[in-house]
Amino acid sequence: MSERVPLETCDLLIEAGWVVPIVPHGVVLEDHAVAISGGRILALLPSAEAASRFLPKETVRRPEAALIPGLVNAHVHNPMTLLRGVADDLPLKVWLQQHIWPIEAAVLSQGFVEDGVQLAIVEMLRGGTTCCNENYFFPDVQAATYAKHGFRALVGLPVIDFPTAWAASDDEYFERAGAVHDQWKGHPLVATAFAPHAPYTVGDANFERIRMLADQLDIPVHLHLHETAQEVQQSIDKHGQRPLARIDRLGLLNDRLIAVHMTQLTDAEITLCAQRGVSVVHCPESNLKLASGFSPVCKLLAAGVNLAIGTDGCASNNDLDMVGETRTAALLAKAVAEDAAGFPAFEALRAATLGGANALGLGERIGSIEVGKEADLACIDLSAPETQPLHHVISQLVYAAGRRQVSDVWVAGVRKLDRGDVVGIDLDAVLASAGSWRERIARVRPA
Repeated sequence: MSERVPLETCDLLIEAGWVVPIVPHGVVLEDHAVAISGGRILALLPSAEAASRFLPKETVRRPEAALIPGLVNAHVHNPMTLLRGVADDLPLKVWLQQHIWPIEAAVLSQGFVEDGVQLAIVEMLRGGTTCCNENYFFPDVQAATYAKHGFRALVGLPVIDFPTAWAASDDEYFERAGAVHDQWKGHPLVATAFAPHAPYTVGDANFERIRMLADQLDIPVHLHLHETAQEVQQSIDKHGQRPLARIDRLGLLNDRLIAVHMTQLTDAEITLCAQRGVSVVHCPESNLKLASGFSPVCKLLAAGVNLAIGTDGCASNNDLDMVGETRTAALLAKAVAEDAAGFPAFEALRAATLGGANALGLGERIGSIEVGKEADLACIDLSAPETQPLHHVISQLVYAAGRRQVSDVWVAGVRKLDRGDVVGIDLDAVLASAGSWRERIARVRPA
């Protein structure tokens, strides 16, 4: 008679009707479970096998849900949740220069940033997002707020060629960037990147300084690039070359670059981005709303460029809904390429998970459900009428599911959403704070 093999202990066992691990490519695993211990994925195996192998401290059973990697919002300005809807239906330059910047000049502060980020965390968790790539002022406050709530973030260190409430001079921008980077280096959830605003607001000298420091510190560079035709023409008029060529001349066109928007691209520029390992963040809804243009997603994918998806900020989207953004990205790409097969559902889901993780330099840690990776996970309930009948799981996730169907979320194995309820955040206090900021902004808002 053989001896009975003792059960392995684990912190958490999640049993789901379907698991979409992202790696291997296009796979959907039915009736599978994920075992988690110490915040990391210990095993991915059939639920029946899991029951005979593991002794979990906690078991979560979601037989009608799909378990996916947490969504990665690869471009946000999350304090701007407090500016949601203040200046709609305007072109980019008018929206930014005549409305957003004047309001920010009046209200931008540490409290504004903290309260805006906290509101954003609630919205992101309720929509299955577990990681974001942040680009705003007071990165020290952002980092502390994300860490406080156990949310994963790449926090941008802002550089722009004019004084703000964050810094008054070029030297101060870089001094404060260095201090924030040093403070958060090695943190399990918060990392940093340089975040120069755009080619039209940052000069050559500061870009060269960023290139040198990014290489030394081994961190990414997060940049709005080729967002509009006007930006491209302005660069030609001022510098005698397109923005991408200028960025290349300054040594920043490489695998550290997170290039956001990229709506105005030639075939040669697409090839160059692929050769240099540039990651492109597609923000379709913001681009549509500001009439900025259409990113050639299918061409980028075909060339081998790493694609990620971002919502942009709530002042130009107006939400942080990565479920909806992924659907828009998939549909818009087909229309632009005039190719219904050009950006399939799985490629869109991959861009919203592992593509984003790779862009942020976190692809070895998150973005797919693989043994050894950190357990950033989301459950999406597919039992609702809107996602029935269930013929193809990935198609339903991308083309039919809504963010209200996100039931459960974990970041590094820690539960952050429990059957739709945010864990550990006082929702009433967050909403009261948002109302207070609405009143303050109304007093300074341009007519």
